[in-house]
Amino acid sequence: MDGKQIEDRAALKQAVEALDAPPTSPPDGGVAPDSVSSEERKGSAAASALPPEEIERLTDEIVAALKTVYDPEIPADIYELGLIYKVEIDDDRNVAINMTLTAPGCPVAGEMPIWVENAVNAVPGVAGTKVSIVFDPPWDQSRMSDEARLAVGMF
Repeated sequence: MDGKQIEDRAALKQAVEALDAPPTSPPDGGVAPDSVSSEERKGSAAASALPPEEIERLTDEIVAALKTVYDPEIPADIYELGLIYKVEIDDDRNVAINMTLTAPGCPVAGEMPIWVENAVNAVPGVAGTKVSIVFDPPWDQSRMSDEARLAVGMF
């Protein structure tokens, strides 16, 4: 699948704009976001079949869709919790997502991938979504955004 893999939510927008760039930072062992120049990102985005403004729109709307999905036991969305490990959008607008759970025994482990798939599939222009649950690396609280920390009272 042609596309850009991302490993942290802060790089999501840049990653989708650089669809054909190599993966970023571990666990995949790719290139860290800071090591890819803006010129390389622009060149990669230009090679994409999707125009840059469409990539930006899809990126914004996918993030917004991910932020509508909540772990029912935690008052923060899965995006801000840092449960999204990888998002890949190919030139045919198929989205592949690797995500994790706060714990392997999560009671909604079977349901949450369906919630994520349904939310992302509702984004106009997305052809389809495949969600995979991964546990490497294990999730920990360091992956949470400041917004999520505030929501769960960790400040």
